[in-house]
Amino acid sequence: MCGIIGVTGGSEVVDILLDGLARLEYRGYDSAGVAMQVDGKLWRARAATGTRSLDDLRKVVESAPAAPIGGIGHTRWATHGHPTERNAHPHLDCTGGVAVVHNGIVENCRELTAALERSGHVMTSDTDTEVIAHLVEEELAGGAGLAAAVRSALGRLRGSFALGVVSAAEPGTIVAARRVSPLVVAIADGPGGEALLASDIPAILGRTRTFWTLDDDQVVVLQPGALSVTDLHGAPVEPAVLHVDWDLEAAEKGGHDDFMSKEMGEQPRAVQDTLRGRALPDGTLSLDELRIDAAALRQVDKVFIVACGSSFHAGLVAKYAIERWLRLPAEIDIASEFRYRDPVLDRRTLVVGVSQSGETVDTLQAMRHAAAEGARVLVISNVVDSSMARDADGVLYTRAGPEIGVAATKTHLAQIAALEILALYLSQVHGSLPAAEIAAVLQSLQAVPGLVAETLQRDDQVAAVAARFTEVRDFFFLGRHVGSPVAMEGALKLKEIAYVRAEAYPAGELKHGPIALIEPGTVVVAVATRNRLWEKMLSNVAEVRSRGATVVLVANDGDEDTAAMADHVLWVPPVPELLSPLVDVVPLQQFAYHLARAHGFDVDRPRNLAKTVTVE
Repeated sequence: MCGIIGVTGGSEVVDILLDGLARLEYRGYDSAGVAMQVDGKLWRARAATGTRSLDDLRKVVESAPAAPIGGIGHTRWATHGHPTERNAHPHLDCTGGVAVVHNGIVENCRELTAALERSGHVMTSDTDTEVIAHLVEEELAGGAGLAAAVRSALGRLRGSFALGVVSAAEPGTIVAARRVSPLVVAIADGPGGEALLASDIPAILGRTRTFWTLDDDQVVVLQPGALSVTDLHGAPVEPAVLHVDWDLEAAEKGGHDDFMSKEMGEQPRAVQDTLRGRALPDGTLSLDELRIDAAALRQVDKVFIVACGSSFHAGLVAKYAIERWLRLPAEIDIASEFRYRDPVLDRRTLVVGVSQSGETVDTLQAMRHAAAEGARVLVISNVVDSSMARDADGVLYTRAGPEIGVAATKTHLAQIAALEILALYLSQVHGSLPAAEIAAVLQSLQAVPGLVAETLQRDDQVAAVAARFTEVRDFFFLGRHVGSPVAMEGALKLKEIAYVRAEAYPAGELKHGPIALIEPGTVVVAVATRNRLWEKMLSNVAEVRSRGATVVLVANDGDEDTAAMADHVLWVPPVPELLSPLVDVVPLQQFAYHLARAHGFDVDRPRNLAKTVTVE
């Protein structure tokens, strides 16, 4: 989940490294560091002060030698070893002549460390990454060049990685590679012609809009104005080219206090763009981009959805839609558990992987397992040409634009919209839903962006409610039917950014244990909009009220019957049942946001979390 960047050539090496790291902090900010090639040596600087790491690194880099030829940088989310300067990247070999930055996990690091120490190597960190520097050191000592040394070292690694390596002996050269973890490379536009690498496009987007993506176990050699790619055996390969049609401004705050508020405000556009062009004027759907033909989809008799976090909650909403509209069984699995429970899959199974980044390693590996078992695999992703998109049989992109804030907001809504579109399309292909009903649902979907915008305008009302609960440390979230995943998402947001305990349950489960925790002063937030279980929901609310709970309800405009059961109400416009999560979740996002801000927390960089999860 760490961020890496590299540049060789040109006169702006320091600025490119530091600016790129700033745009990669959503991938981890426990520490930061750079290693630069200067006068035939490597100069390294690191800082480990949490969210201030990059600021402290900038101060250290002010004393760097002038005119570096190239360098690599890293911003860390700690896996192996505490978030200290000792464990910050880049890591060096014994000679100080090799530096490595790494995103991922070396699963056999203990085995490799033991072998290296027996050979006389001295480890100076607690990380798994450092072994890579020493493996390269051994290969260089045997006479290999840097590229050959990296290829050989990678052959000994198990696990996932995206890495960049520099050597004092080969100034102007960076060698990089990937397995599972994402990596893009580019040549900058203009006279500088720097060669660039990064974990993610925004880090280097200001330099070009044309990138190359690497497949697993491909190695790239970057030199000023040039790059070449090989496989692990040294055979040349042609990397896939990627043209980006959004600009750097889309990844900046645009006058907002933080990315999260900006991205919540972009939700109407994210949903609208995800729907755009997929509904035809005649009320039918066209999803040619899926790459799976209709005949193959008609053979599907079961759907699995695999995802993590907010994507999992979007998948829960989709389960209701698929089973209602398609009339086929739909299962939703936490991706990290999916392949370990021996799911029953075959060619008639459609497995849908949902991931904002398209790089979430648990979901990627779940999809690969499904493909190996013969299932057809489809991905919902916000990132074009991501690892998951390239692996899958078909892809349906959300069009939310870059989301920098760690807590998912606009991508969550875009995922729900895309999954609803997919469910309708499968219903169209299977003939399980009358054409008139598909057209009616599509018409309702087209109205959702406006309703989301209307809900966002009530932010001050939500802030006023949140202000009443700044001293509360425990919340319960309840929902029924599609309100249950909305409650789960609301609780997740509160945990992620406000650091309070928030547990979510299907409201009918209260009487099976959780109600024992309800007492005077307990705060219960419930989704009580008008779905088919509304009356039962109000009965559950009555159960907690009778035990002294303070009740906050998400309710439809003008629904005084629901409001009468609440101490505080978060109002939302009415929306058809299966589409209601697209609107109902918005005030819960805002509630978490305002509670976190009231505590003075950085909503964009919640502790211990990162945006793109590339470790198991």
